[in-house]
Amino acid sequence: FNSLNHDMTLTEFKFIWYMEYSHRMWGRVVGLAYILPAAYFWRKGWLSRPMKGCVLALCGLVCFQGLLGWYMVKSGLEERPDSYDIPRVSQYRLAAHLGSALVLYSASLWTGLSLLLPRHKLPETHQLLRLRQFAHGTTALIFLTALSGAFVAGLDAGLVYNSFPKMGERWIPDDLLAFSPVLRNIFENPTTVQFDHRILGITSFMAVTALYLFSRNIPLPHRTRMAVTSLLAVACMQ
Repeated sequence: FNSLNHDMTLTEFKFIWYMEYSHRMWGRVVGLAYILPAAYFWRKGWLSRPMKGCVLALCGLVCFQGLLGWYMVKSGLEERPDSYDIPRVSQYRLAAHLGSALVLYSASLWTGLSLLLPRHKLPETHQLLRLRQFAHGTTALIFLTALSGAFVAGLDAGLVYNSFPKMGERWIPDDLLAFSPVLRNIFENPTTVQFDHRILGITSFMAVTALYLFSRNIPLPHRTRMAVTSLLAVACMQ
């Protein structure tokens, strides 16, 4: 309010306050929805030794995610006498918070599906091994693209250029490497951050499409085929 939004009304402040409050409460509900049943299953003796380790790891991730969220928000409340920029949270902490959430969600989903669905016994052919490697590489690329999106959000980099496929009148903007040293541009220059996110997004979409086309030539179970097709559909929608 002191730095930027002098004309903000109490009603407008309540709107953003309740968004933050709801997010915190929802996070706590998620934590309880995981920890309470896990403690119940543990006490009943329904968890095998390997599953106990998995449950403890996921529980640690849940707690770490909440701690990381607090650490992220804290960065947006710190006074910076030498800065006249718009108050915002650290893009580094925002990316860490999002990355941790993706790891937690993926690990939870993987664990759940491993318990609910029997693993397919497929012959380890050369094509199948290549498909698995391709899928792992695509997963890493999508994860990196999502993290780059956190940097876009943290720096409000989406507001710099709003044209596509060019950025303004150029394919490669003039201020792409405006900061020194050069490495700093990747994480702190809004133009570079948006440019990188665009390139990563396009590359991710192409990788998902290539994965789908490659899988068409391999005999796969119905469940796997449905997963690859769904991945392509979600990539198109995204």
